[in-house]
Amino acid sequence: MRWFARRCLFYVFAIWVALTLNFLLPRLMPGDPAGGVLARLSPSQIQANPGIIQTYRALLGGGNKSVWQDYIAYLHRLTHFNLGISTSNYPAPVSEVIGRTLPYSIALVGVAVLLAFIIGTGIGMIAAWKRGGTVDTVFVPALMGLGAFPAFFTALLCVYFFGLKLGWFPIQHAYASGLVPGFNWAFVASALRHGELPVLVIMAAFTGGWVLNMRTVMINTISEDYVAMAQAKGLKDRRVMTRYAGRNAILPPLNGFAAQFAGAVGGLVFVEYVFSYPGAGLTLQQAALGNDYPLTQGLLLVFAFAVIVANFAMDMLNFLLDPRVRAS
Repeated sequence: MRWFARRCLFYVFAIWVALTLNFLLPRLMPGDPAGGVLARLSPSQIQANPGIIQTYRALLGGGNKSVWQDYIAYLHRLTHFNLGISTSNYPAPVSEVIGRTLPYSIALVGVAVLLAFIIGTGIGMIAAWKRGGTVDTVFVPALMGLGAFPAFFTALLCVYFFGLKLGWFPIQHAYASGLVPGFNWAFVASALRHGELPVLVIMAAFTGGWVLNMRTVMINTISEDYVAMAQAKGLKDRRVMTRYAGRNAILPPLNGFAAQFAGAVGGLVFVEYVFSYPGAGLTLQQAALGNDYPLTQGLLLVFAFAVIVANFAMDMLNFLLDPRVRAS
């Protein structure tokens, strides 16, 4: 229980740091939070309404308040789940914009990272168990080579060769034009089809890391006495590899799952930009360039919370799987 209490306090502190940095970072950007809205108004509209500038600035978090006052107001809004109004999508609330784009990114990163973890740890396990075999000499170097390239560079290559040249995959947007998003087979099938290439790109960027990590840990685990004893009992190689060696070797890679997930979330902006994928990453890039403070803050907060929740989930899973953690 002491370990659990310490971890909970740590994550409460991490959430406060994320909230504070999320408040400060957009204010370091040049421009005015109301500039995106005021730029759409003609000079005649501004002259006819002399107080419109101050009205918009007060509405969007600007005005003559100090940073400290803005910070208190920012925390107060968050307690009411009020993320403000997006200036680039005015007058849409930030929560509405995030709710429209976040599901695409969750599906993209969630599926890609999970598949990369399963495939990478599986290949790493087999490569370590059968060192010098085909998996170890062919698949491991190939996946490590793919992982050495940045995700956006791999995305550009895939768009050019598999999309433009071969025409195997669609290369833009999240679904076919003319379809209305909803829970119907036409939309779901189109969304799955458009997500195939981005998922493969993210998998290519992260599978090699899982392979190398699992292979290294597995090689050290194979030399343990309990693995040799299991083999001496005459158990099948597959059972020894998975139930004895693999079960214990997977704990260190599992602890690194949250870090890899954070890297995938960070690279999501570039991948979605290449594919014009209307997810949270592309929306964040557009909001940052448009000086949309509320939307930028909301998306950064979602990304930060996603990483914190992933770390917390991995800690809890490690607590359940590793008796040494429970004993601490």
